[in-house]
Amino acid sequence: MTGLWLAAALALLPPFALAVLACGRGALAFRLVAVQLATALATLLLVALSFALDQPAVIDLALTLAVLTLPGTLLFALFQERWL
Repeated sequence: MTGLWLAAALALLPPFALAVLACGRGALAFRLVAVQLATALATLLLVALSFALDQPAVIDLALTLAVLTLPGTLLFALFQERWL
């Protein structure tokens, strides 16, 4: 069962890498969408690694990331609009 979760975590790495690379390219709206995608994939990756490595405390980190993603992105967009 652990091998299945590890395989799922490894399958999430290429899309996560592409989303992180997309965060540095394109227009601002495209970058914000890429940041949202990267954090969603990071949350899924942390949950999969939590089950694969038998570390239930990592799920707390994934939940915190999921809760703080939207407000952080909105604050970043506000900062970009006002000062840059």
